Amino acid sequence: MDAVDVIVTKRDGRELSTGQIDWVLDAYTRGVVADEQMSALAMAILLNGMNRREIADWTQAMIRSGSRMDWSGLPGRTTDKHSTGGVGDKITLPLAPLVAACGGYVPQLSGRGLGHTGGTLDKLESIPGWRASLSGREMLGVLGETGAVVCAAGEGLAPADRKLYALRDVTGTVESIPLIASSIMSKKIAEGTGALVLDVKVGSGAFMKTVERARELATTMVELGTDAGVRTVALLTAMDRPLGRTVGNALEVAESVEVLAGGGPADVVELTLRLAHEMLQAAGIDGDPERALRDGSAMDVWRRMIAAQGGDPDAPLPRAAETLEVTAPESGVLTGLDAYGVGLAAWRLGAGRERKEDPVSFGAGVVLHAGLGETVRRGQPLMTLHADDASRFERALAALDGAYVIAEGGAAEALPLVIDRITA
Repeated sequence: MDAVDVIVTKRDGRELSTGQIDWVLDAYTRGVVADEQMSALAMAILLNGMNRREIADWTQAMIRSGSRMDWSGLPGRTTDKHSTGGVGDKITLPLAPLVAACGGYVPQLSGRGLGHTGGTLDKLESIPGWRASLSGREMLGVLGETGAVVCAAGEGLAPADRKLYALRDVTGTVESIPLIASSIMSKKIAEGTGALVLDVKVGSGAFMKTVERARELATTMVELGTDAGVRTVALLTAMDRPLGRTVGNALEVAESVEVLAGGGPADVVELTLRLAHEMLQAAGIDGDPERALRDGSAMDVWRRMIAAQGGDPDAPLPRAAETLEVTAPESGVLTGLDAYGVGLAAWRLGAGRERKEDPVSFGAGVVLHAGLGETVRRGQPLMTLHADDASRFERALAALDGAYVIAEGGAAEALPLVIDRITA
């Protein structure tokens, strides 16, 4: 085949054949198709889209570019969750041990943060000694011992996606729903889990800004999972405001431990429990997540899971060297709290990174003292900024300019925490 013919087919709005898709992704992974050619094809896909069969073929071709994981030796059913990312989204941390405490096996391959959205691995790496990189044998060992493992994906998992993702990032083609859906699902299907729950975020702090776009992405991913034989369901959840009261690596770990101890912010607890029920139901497991939180069994799994990956669950978490309090300029109701603005502030404080190779500050971030819809008084602390270097505060404060609104007698307008549920 010829790369130009494949590009022209999609440029002219026609369907790519299974053979064309298989060839172009294999050839690109091997270096036969050049970056500039794949860039042109990605732009053609962005502009002209793909149908369900094309997206399924594209996903399977990316899976075949690498290895697939097999958990058939485990004495129970596997189930996993994937979030499209947001601000304060620490749900994986309490959720994985909670589902494991209810009898599920959770093989969670996670990523690092980029820009204003946080990464699960960055959060867990704030725990002294904890390791994100595990071999396949180590993953299986931790999973068998504790029921849950959270780690980085190996180099052999969907290498075509890794190469294409980096290209999309620099060619303005990240927003293509067929390419987003196939990127996520190629890794999740290759991961080998039997059931999958997708948490598709909606709002200013999410990749999908509107419910309509989020529903389209969720539907596409549910179809891909179903076509591949993975029991898949998706929830559309709110990311117009931060999730919980903390944004930042060690800060979010501490909040997650609060949830496992039976406390924590109401929205984090609610979403953790809802996703746990969905994961157990998708896997056909009869479990009681509420009881697992109450009786401490989820916390027990957390401690074993952290220790099994070299971490010390009792070690003090990193703390930033500098803090700055942001107070309410007037009295009234907190009617607006923009997730993107808060996430951008946390990033500028050092909690996130601009490039994949950049380091993060484990102690940096934002602690919110007031939530959306709450009444505040003038001079009352709204949030505390944490940074290792006080020079970062000025740019963080600029990010927060307009990110919160206080109105006398006003009412907060916000999306419901769980907006919709998508099934095949």
